[in-house]
Amino acid sequence: MKRFIPTADLVQVARGLLMGSADIVPGVSGGTVALILGIYERLVSAISRIDMTFVGQLRQGRWRAAVEHADLRFLLALGSGIALGILSLSTLMNHLLQHERERTYAAFFGLILASSVLVARAVARWTWLEGALLIAGAVAAWFIVGLPAIQSPPEGNAYVFFCAVIAICAMILPGISGAFILLVLGKYEDITGLLKDVLHGRITVDAVLTIGVFCAGCAIGLLAFSRFLKWLLGRHEPQTMALLCGVMLGSLRKIWPFQRDLRPEIEEFKRKSFEPMWPERWDAEVWIALIIAIAAFAFVIVLDRLAGRRSK
Repeated sequence: MKRFIPTADLVQVARGLLMGSADIVPGVSGGTVALILGIYERLVSAISRIDMTFVGQLRQGRWRAAVEHADLRFLLALGSGIALGILSLSTLMNHLLQHERERTYAAFFGLILASSVLVARAVARWTWLEGALLIAGAVAAWFIVGLPAIQSPPEGNAYVFFCAVIAICAMILPGISGAFILLVLGKYEDITGLLKDVLHGRITVDAVLTIGVFCAGCAIGLLAFSRFLKWLLGRHEPQTMALLCGVMLGSLRKIWPFQRDLRPEIEEFKRKSFEPMWPERWDAEVWIALIIAIAAFAFVIVLDRLAGRRSK
């Protein structure tokens, strides 16, 4: 087992903090931030190794072997940061989305666009297959992030389980937000409402059962999908990275900085609906948003250059 290095764990917590804060933004997933930070493949691999070997080592009391097999220290530090980011930065992010939406989206737009460039550069050789997968991923993501929410979703815990599986798969994919998928499936308000009730002590058997089903769906979806992603990255890495690059590019539709509010009568941001638009006039606010997007783009590129020099 590697010796204990608190600084390394704090770095993972900080990365998780960024992933958690990004998960709050509609159209941005923690998987995107993991790609930006260079830990995406390690994250997918670590999750996929929570398997029967891991369970067997725990049963035999081989704690050290289990921790190393699943890279558990990395997962726990990162998970702590994600939870901390969601809990501590949700108020700040909601404020920014409510009152500084154009500038906030501009920053994320620049970050994700630059990340797409880095992912594209990770493809060693582009052929017609990689190009086709990039276009397919972009078209699919463009369509998905433009879907309207289901107004009358099915009732019952079977549908809750299905929503959890789909949402958690989206959350680990770069470009598509799990929270947004829950919104589309019509279960975002139900699940978050139940969680708020439980946190405030309003606990019922139905609420606990529904949350349990949702958590089970998340766990099963995450473990199964991470294995599939690991297999893809191990066997077909260039094609997988091309597809992920396309998904990231297509998802930019959701966070285009200039959007028209289609439901101005609704105050809660998560329930609002927007459509992308071209700025009607190029005033100071538009130029500020563009400068922020360019600065965010440059930040990722420079950070990647510095990381490359350090590794050399």
